[in-house]
Parts: sequence; C-alpha cells; structure tokens
Amino acid sequence: MGGGRVPAAEEEERFWGLVEAAWGASGAEVARARRALASRAPGTEAWDLLGVVDGALGAFLRELAGRCGGASAEELTVLDRVLERKLHEIDRADVHAVTDGSDDGFLYARGFIVAMGRDFYDAVVRDPQMAVQDADCEAMCYFFARLHQERFGDHPDTGSGITRESCSNPAGWPS
Repeated sequence: MGGGRVPAAEEEERFWGLVEAAWGASGAEVARARRALASRAPGTEAWDLLGVVDGALGAFLRELAGRCGGASAEELTVLDRVLERKLHEIDRADVHAVTDGSDDGFLYARGFIVAMGRDFYDAVVRDPQMAVQDADCEAMCYFFARLHQERFGDHPDTGSGITRESCSNPAGWPS
C-alpha cells in the first residue's frame, strides 16, 4: 500500500472523532439517515437517505472546518495523511463497480464514503455493495490539504508514498 508514513491508530481515531463531532451538529434526522445508510441491506436503494445527507453536507464541511480552526500545520498534515490513506484504501475496482463514474467521479464518490463517517466507510470496506451510485463529496477529497494551503500557504507533504487519485491502489485494481 505504499512504503511511506502510515497513520497511527490514535491519528485515525482523532480523524474519525472530528468527522463524527462535525456531523453531531446536523441533528437527529441526519443522524438517522447516516445510520440507515450504513446499516441497510447491501445493494438496496438509498435515494431517500441520500437526499437527507446531501442536504447536510455543506453544514457538515463548515462545522468540520470550524473544528480545525486552531489546528497547526502538523495537525492538518496528519489529518490529510489519514484522509489520503482512507481514500486510497477504497480505491478498488469492486467499489468502483457500484459507484461507477470517471476517475474524478470515482474520487468524489470515495470522498462521500469517507465523509459519511466510520460506520459507512467500514460497511463499504467490508461489502462494496454498501456504496451508492451518484453520491459524491468532492470537497472532502482534499479538505485538510486545502485548509493547510489556506492557512500556511502550501499543500502538506504527507510522506505517505501513496496518492488519493483513482486507480492508483495496485491492490484494489488487480490485472
């Protein structure tokens, strides 16, 4: 999966904690929709759930940015490293078969999977049929890198040795 820096368990915990805390401000209806999205039967329709969470994505991203307001350059780099790793891990042909889309579209679909939180992410990792078509969150794909750029003038060097771009995970795209 790349020979570079791998996020530590506590870094991943902080990442997922921030994601969940940011969603916490979205209310009970959004929380129910996110739980239902992660626990529905694989491959079942999710249009009604997507409508609820899509409408809340902007507020989620603003809340997430606010929660990172005092983050140092190193903290944002660590968060970007975790995000990059999560996007890379689900860069798989079996996930793409469900989400479909161009290279950019598949990246944005993976951004949505991560943005929905750990439960949905883990559900998709276990069973790609849990992913949904036509769902995307482009802003999540480079969220912490953009915050780093805005605050410190450059993109962080995660040192991971991987990329978040589509079709770059050799383990996910067997020949």
